[in-house]
Amino acid sequence: MLFTLTCTEPLATDIGFLLHKHPDRVQKFTLPFGQAHTYYPEATPNRCTFALQVDVDPIALARTKGGHQSSITGYVNDRPYAAGSMLSTAIARVLGSALKGKCQVKPDLAKRLLPLEIRIPAVPARAGHNDPGGPELVKRLFGPLGWKVAADVKPYGPSEWGDSPYVNVTLSGDHQLSEALNHLYVLLPVLDGTRHYFASSEELDKLVRSGEGWLGNHPERNLIATRYLARREWANDLMERWSEQEDTDKNNAELPSRIHAEDTPRSLRQQRRDAVLDILREVNARTVVDAGCGEGFYIRALLDDPSFTRIMGIDVSPTELERAEKRLNVDRLPEQQRRRVTLRQSSVTYRDDELTGFDAIVLAEVIEHIDPQRLDSMETNIFHHAHPQTVIVTTPNRDYNVHYGLKPGDLRHPDHRFEWSRTEFEDWARGVGIHHGYAVDFRGIGESKTETGSPTQLALFSRQEGGAA
Repeated sequence: MLFTLTCTEPLATDIGFLLHKHPDRVQKFTLPFGQAHTYYPEATPNRCTFALQVDVDPIALARTKGGHQSSITGYVNDRPYAAGSMLSTAIARVLGSALKGKCQVKPDLAKRLLPLEIRIPAVPARAGHNDPGGPELVKRLFGPLGWKVAADVKPYGPSEWGDSPYVNVTLSGDHQLSEALNHLYVLLPVLDGTRHYFASSEELDKLVRSGEGWLGNHPERNLIATRYLARREWANDLMERWSEQEDTDKNNAELPSRIHAEDTPRSLRQQRRDAVLDILREVNARTVVDAGCGEGFYIRALLDDPSFTRIMGIDVSPTELERAEKRLNVDRLPEQQRRRVTLRQSSVTYRDDELTGFDAIVLAEVIEHIDPQRLDSMETNIFHHAHPQTVIVTTPNRDYNVHYGLKPGDLRHPDHRFEWSRTEFEDWARGVGIHHGYAVDFRGIGESKTETGSPTQLALFSRQEGGAA
């Protein structure tokens, strides 16, 4: 099977930095079902084409666990050329960094919309329940994502045999490279309708991560969830998440553009999470408490990184903890993963000896939900009793609210008890640091404005040697 990606951006060969594949090199990679080869059929300053060729060994595939060893279909099938779930797996294995949008050499290029053209022959677009498949299915899936779609089906052979389920697909449009690869990673298995491996409950989390920023708003999201996930209850779980998010959006509709700043996928919410995780790695934290963990948004990301060996999520709401347990699929996690995470009911305003002994405690968008007269209790519990090496606190920057069309005194969310200006937050944080022996560093998260700073403000507390406990 073959996948080609062409970029016509000036200095088009720079796409090699994003793909982490040099245009002058041919590389080979071993896959569980065969081999992958990467190369560049053309590489000029104005046009550069990357090719991923996957050679499937159907004999080896049939002999692996789960292969159809007692059936000829295990040896005679379309897996060597059908660009479905195997190509999706190859993209993840060979282009993993590009899929995540990571590029240290040219980080700005990774965020830029690039003129891309993707060609994939023999994409299986199989019919499903109340779904005819074929070219129209390809257009229904990729069209709403901003792709111009050309899809033509090829006949099996003689005219009386009819059309095959395989479609030659060409996609063109301006996209971030990581975004384009995630579209393929999710939608190729959806089109295929079958998998070359046993699907587990981890597929749900994989779909949520890869579809973040676009899947929840896709008009065919229910179709995608149903075809991608092997079990109906997993699809129903995902649809329930989307419905809950829509209910939240509806409830916040009165808050002018607040919802766009706080809940837009891959926007401020994800930037906060990424900033927090980057700091945890920066300080070499291995054991982490997510205080006010809610539905487990940060815990999911912590679990995905094996460097975090012990994770505790606490929340005052048992309903939120139940939701987190469900969304994290705690009962279905492998034993080694399950041992890493603990969810428990607790409050940051009461002493809790279970919070001691951790490297770091994270309070992401938590303190603004606490009554101001209870902040001293939170401070004593976290900074004195628990006394971790690192504490990370994020909270809204009230100075920035003017950009959301809010009037003075308005809050971004009805459940917020207060919102601090940068001066107020820094004064509070410095006082905490002096009182409990922590150095404090301040950072902004999100787009920064000259007069108002960033929408989210972050304080990094680092315990000093001999600091007060």
